[in-house]
Formats: sequence, C-alpha cells, structure tokens
Amino acid sequence: MTSQDQPSIIRIARESGESHVAEPLNLGRRVRELRKARGLTLEQAAQQAGLARSTLSKIENDQMSPTYEAVKKLAQGLGISVPQLFTPPARDQISGRMAFTRSGEGVAHVTATYEHELLAGTLTRKAMLPYRARIRARRMEEFDGWVRHDGEEFLYVLTGVVRLYTEFYEPVEMRRGDSAYYDASMGHNLISVSEDDATVLWVTSLT
Repeated sequence: MTSQDQPSIIRIARESGESHVAEPLNLGRRVRELRKARGLTLEQAAQQAGLARSTLSKIENDQMSPTYEAVKKLAQGLGISVPQLFTPPARDQISGRMAFTRSGEGVAHVTATYEHELLAGTLTRKAMLPYRARIRARRMEEFDGWVRHDGEEFLYVLTGVVRLYTEFYEPVEMRRGDSAYYDASMGHNLISVSEDDATVLWVTSLT
C-alpha cells in the first residue's frame, strides 16, 4: 500500500451514519440488564456493590430511587462509570447485518508493496475496514515515504515474519500471532523479512 493508494482503500465504505434519538432511561431495567450481562445473581451484585440485597431488588424493580452514594456503589460494583450507568443501549441502532467472506473471495487491490484482499465488501457504512494483505515489500526504500491516514489500525501477523516501521518508535519485528494497535495518522510502513511474502490481517477504523 503506497501513500498514493492508501486513501482509495481507507475511503471504501466511509459514509456518514444517521443520528438516533435515545429512548428514556429506565434505571431499574438498566441495572438489571447490566447485572445479568455479567452473569451475577442479585446476591452477588449486591455484595460487589456493598448494598443490601433488598435495596438492589427495590432499585431494579423501580420501587425506590437510589441516592447518589448508592448510584456510585452500583457503578463500581458493575465495573462501569456513573455516566455509563445512565447511558441506555442503542437498541434503535441494531441492524443485525452481517457479511461472510470465503477465503480468496475478497476484493483484490494490488499495489507495488502490498497485495490486499478487502473483506466484508458487501457492507456499506462500516465503522472499520478489514483486509488481508500479502506483504511484498522487502525494503523501506520501496515506499514513497510514510503511509499515513485517519483513524486507528490493528495489525495481526498470519504467516511469516514482518518488520513494522513507525514514525516515532523503533522498528518492531513481528511473527505469526503477534499484533500491534497504533495511531494510523502516525507514519507507518510494513515489510516482510521472511523468505516468502508474509501475510497479515489489517483492520482500520473509519470513524
């Protein structure tokens, strides 16, 4: 992926989302859902929050309004912040959409340094762009300067050995199973140091 090719890849599926109006929060139901999502019984959650079981039960059933101290204990016991406790889940944003890509059926995008296979190509308005890449470059001199773009990026080595060069850090040699997460606006390039071309999975944020 050269610095000239990069924008066309990153801009794939980058579309603005729609705004949604949140439903009024039912604190009792919110607490109950958070507790159950963590696999906690009423007794266990009450103990973690330092509250009486009866108090937690009344809160969940909207039989009492908790004091601020009780709210702080609840949030701490559930392992979240107080604002998160009052942030309802975005139910109206659930789309249930999914894309399945068989091996080798992604959209090919070849550059002088990388061979990309764009995954989940049938979905638009994605929040992230996943792609598998074969790393052809062997020297930094093969790149037209640093690659840089908006967002953050996750890199996972599938086969071979690569060397990740970044603008502000020493080069890192990475083998199968190694991963890196970095600010994609920071200059970065990847080369293969294997005898064969290495392959990696890249996931780039689009927001």
